[in-house]
Formats: sequence, C-alpha cells, structure tokens
Amino acid sequence: MKNHTLTNKTSARVKTVLALAVATSLSTSFAHAQATANEENEISTQNQNTVVSQHTESSVDDAWSFADLYDNEQGDYLKLSGRLQLDSAWVDSDQGDFNDTAWRRFRFGFKGKYGDLKVALEADVNLNDSLDDAYNRLTDANVSWSLDKDTELKFLKQSTGFTLDGKTSSKKLLTPQRNNLTNNLWFTSEYFTGVSVKSKLADDWSYKTGLFSSDGSDEISISDASYFAMFSTAKKLAKNSLWDKGEISFDYVYNDTHEDGNTRDFSQIISTSSKFKQNDWGLLSDISWGKGDLGQSDIFGVVVMPTYQQNEKIQWVARYTYLSSSEDNGVRLGRYESKVVDEHGQSSVAGERGDKYQEVYAGVNWFVNDHKLKLQAGLQYAKMDDNANDGGAFDGWSFTVAMRSYW
Repeated sequence: MKNHTLTNKTSARVKTVLALAVATSLSTSFAHAQATANEENEISTQNQNTVVSQHTESSVDDAWSFADLYDNEQGDYLKLSGRLQLDSAWVDSDQGDFNDTAWRRFRFGFKGKYGDLKVALEADVNLNDSLDDAYNRLTDANVSWSLDKDTELKFLKQSTGFTLDGKTSSKKLLTPQRNNLTNNLWFTSEYFTGVSVKSKLADDWSYKTGLFSSDGSDEISISDASYFAMFSTAKKLAKNSLWDKGEISFDYVYNDTHEDGNTRDFSQIISTSSKFKQNDWGLLSDISWGKGDLGQSDIFGVVVMPTYQQNEKIQWVARYTYLSSSEDNGVRLGRYESKVVDEHGQSSVAGERGDKYQEVYAGVNWFVNDHKLKLQAGLQYAKMDDNANDGGAFDGWSFTVAMRSYW
C-alpha cells in the first residue's frame, strides 16, 4: 500500500527541479564531449592511431566528470548521482508472446560529503510517462556518519540488500534482471526508512545490520505497517590454488509481516552466497530459504552463475536458477515472463504463480566504460510448474537487450 505524502504542488516543483537538473547535466556533458573532440583534432599526425586510441579511452572516462560539482583536498565533495537504464524484451512461450521496449529505470539526485558526514538524495522518475506523472518516489534519502575509518552509521531511507542479487546494485548486475530467487525472496521495493550500521572487522570480516520500517510510503515514513530487521556478514578468503579472490556471505532477515507492508510475505529469510574468481573465470552462487506468512508458503531456491572475462570489454555470463515452494502457488514468475501470464492466463492468484521454477540463462556484457556504461544481451529458457492448474504455468524463451548507465 502506497502513502503519497507530497502535495501536488510540491510534486510539481520536484519534477521541475529534476527536469532542469537533467537538462543541465546533459548539456554540460555534451559541451565537454565537444571540447574533447576539438582537442583530438589538434593532435599531430605522428603516431596518430596510438594517440587517438588513448584519447578516445580517456574521453569516454572523462565524459562522466560532469557529475563532479565540487571537491577539495580534505576529501569533501558534492556530486550529481543517478542512473539511466533501457530494456528491450521479447518473450515466446506456450502461454503467449510479449515484446516491449521501455525505460527500465531513471534516477537523479545528489550526494555529498563534509567531514565525517555524508548525505544522499535521489528520486526515481518514470520516463515512460508524461512529465506530470513521471515522479515515482524517493530512493536514497539519507544521512551517514563515519564513526571511525571502518564503521558507518546511516539514517532514513536507504537500500536494504540481501541475497546475491538483492545486495548488488542494479548499476552493477551482470544480467539485465535480477535472478528469480531474489525476485521472490528479496524486498523488491529495496528502499526503506530506518537505521543501519556497517563495519569492517579483523581478518577480512565485515558486517551490516539494520532496523527498518516496512511502510510502503514513496517518501520518508514509518507510520504505517510494521518493521523488519536484517543482519549480513561476509568474509573475504585468502588467495590459494583454487581462487585468486573469494568471498562468502550470510544474510538473515526477521520480518514482522503486515498486510500493509511493502515487503514480501516471509517472516524469516536465510541466504548464503559466494563469489569466486580465478584468472578470467568467476563463479557466483546463492542458496536461500524463506518462511512464508500471510498465505505465502515456504520457498527454497538455488542460483549458480559462472562468468568468463574474455577481455577488458567483453564478459560472458551463464546462470541456472531453481525455486520450489512447499505449497501450491508459492513461486512468482520473473519480470517479463509474468507479463505473458498476466495477459493470457486465467489465474485467480495475484502475480500469476506456480510451485516449481527453473531457468537457464546465457548472455554477454559489453563494457563501454566499465559498469558506468554497458550493453547487455541475454537469452533464457524458463519453465514454471503449476500444480494448482490455475493459470501460473509457463514454458518459454525470452531475449533481452539492455543499456545500463550511471553517474
């Protein structure tokens, strides 16, 4: 349940400020790009190919400097922040077809640091709607205080990440969409009002814990619904003959489920995930379980995701996902798969669900400027069993092409 706390007048002002800020940043970026191009035209013909190549790489990196508004020698700064994401998706299944091209996300705001304090304010905007209806909500709207060099305390609205993909920002995902284990167990609204603390410990251990309102307000609010608590810990592993880099992590969530809450209907969630890298090869995994409540059954799931870094720009990714619920209609379909069943299915269950889900994915990432600008393409086959036979079955292929950018 959403609670819109901004008045129409305030919302209009917010959207106007956002529009002006976007226009300013884009024009600044364009001017910088033109200036860079003019400098390249003045390069002498001696060693031209090498020099032009180097300047091309540099100009791509430097284009993001438009976001740097202020900094000083003490490390204080003020920067623009945001992300722009585009999806084109095609689905071909036994239950029907779906295709669409749309802006996946657009967020814009500011972040700053002064001494031991950090602030962040960012809004989510729907570019698929008219400007009058474009404003969705605040995402990051928080203040952080560095207690020491390893410990940070954060207040107000912030990201609450758990599971492998749930604690990975959409800016740095290796696939266009989060895996369906995360889609089922993680709280996909992501941003909640609360307080958290994170710290690095001895022997490469770290942790993050917090207490948050499950209020579904678009802004900062703790008046509705209830609360949930989260604890995560991670351990970086020493290099050995099996991996150059390794990390294992554990997440636990206790959720006081509420019918007005903006969380999934699980009272407890346990997730253990890992990341390993050896030369150009990587392996990521997630094993998670959720205890259902308010009519939601228990869920168990596994994700295995190998990667191969062909070179600095090209990365290949594969993924296998398995999900099973203890009762009928406990598992949700993925983002674009559900579009088919929503349109063609006859399910009486919100979200079009089944009881067992499997997916195989293969894709490629092209890093134009690392994760700051990348193109992604992926093909997947997914199958949902629906023991209740009430419209949640799915068997089909989907293909997604995506652009991801952030600053």
